[in-house]
Amino acid sequence: MDNQSPSLFNRLFKRVSGSLAPENPDELREVLQQSHAQEAIDSDTLSRLENMLTFNQMQVRDVMISRAQMDVIKTTDSMERIIAYAVDTAHSRLPVITDDKDHVLGILHTKDLLKFMLNPEQFKLENILRPAVFVPESKLLKILLKEFQEQHNHMAIVVDEYGGISGLVTFEDLIEEIVGKIEDEFDETDGAEIMPVSAERWHVKATTEIDTINQYFGTQFSNEEADTIGGLVIHELGHLPVRGEKVQLGNLQLTVARADNRRLHALMVTRVKESPTEDN
Repeated sequence: MDNQSPSLFNRLFKRVSGSLAPENPDELREVLQQSHAQEAIDSDTLSRLENMLTFNQMQVRDVMISRAQMDVIKTTDSMERIIAYAVDTAHSRLPVITDDKDHVLGILHTKDLLKFMLNPEQFKLENILRPAVFVPESKLLKILLKEFQEQHNHMAIVVDEYGGISGLVTFEDLIEEIVGKIEDEFDETDGAEIMPVSAERWHVKATTEIDTINQYFGTQFSNEEADTIGGLVIHELGHLPVRGEKVQLGNLQLTVARADNRRLHALMVTRVKESPTEDN
């Protein structure tokens, strides 16, 4: 990426101005804007090239998933619980910890569980763990991206200056900084609002309207405080939740499956026994 960018920018600059190549990022951005104005590049190309300029200056701490939002499994978890958690979070890789998140033992590739589906008695988590890669918060994204490509790695655990775990970063996180959000089957722009996972568990988009929830689950939640189930969860908790937080509403337990520092994306819903003190 770095080796190809200068020649591309040089060609654009000469086409726009006929002058010498730009000497700093601000001049490059001006060239890109002029190129777009002259229809030398389209809007999508302009956006991605500008993202590349920003990307080259960014550090891991700028894009990492925080420690609080890390989805992890423990060495003591059963195969059944690990499979259920992998389904809930829709992750293909999960950090494995011992006592707490400061002690990451390795990375589980959930596809490695398939070989034990018919022979669960042979399952030993420690035998299928992949080594964890650790990177500092200050590492430049362009360097980490190159390392990911060279080492065929897709996840790194982020450590702070004292050696504590501060989060994790994935290959997808880096690519999205350049090309934009990569949607998948669990993102709220695609697929059904309510998707059954098992007989008593459902993946639900946070943007699902309260009326839809009531019709599907037979509940009687009020829409006076919020129009969507995500808004209702935020109202009940009193704050924007992180992954793994739970709230019980009537006979439904709602677990945050996906969230970032701006909004709640998806929930896992499970039927439970309704608390006698719970008021819908």
